[in-house]
Amino acid sequence: VQLQASGGGLVQAGDSLKLSCAASRFALDYYAIGWFRQAPGKEREGVACILSSRSSTHYADSTKGRFTISRDNGKNTVYLQMNSLKPEDTAFYYCGTCGVGDSIYSTGYWGKGTLVTVSS
Repeated sequence: VQLQASGGGLVQAGDSLKLSCAASRFALDYYAIGWFRQAPGKEREGVACILSSRSSTHYADSTKGRFTISRDNGKNTVYLQMNSLKPEDTAFYYCGTCGVGDSIYSTGYWGKGTLVTVSS
């Protein structure tokens, strides 16, 4: 299982950015796939998760209304559209398999991250 996040960069507050998570060696549509982030000195946080069944979506309170997770099964890719970015969104962003309970959590598979930096 290999996942690769891409699309990070340096943007200003209020800008938008779209991240992509591409998979190799397995079909993403059979899994719940999520986006996680980790800022320096902070714990990893689940920000969004899209389930395999009906592609229902779940978001952390900190990203609800600003971030949108989606999937394109034909391209075997999951996306994270991030709008109205804030400096506190600055972090390494990772994609991986996810679950949803009181919060969004990892279910084990991770990919390499991509850095998002939001300047004020």
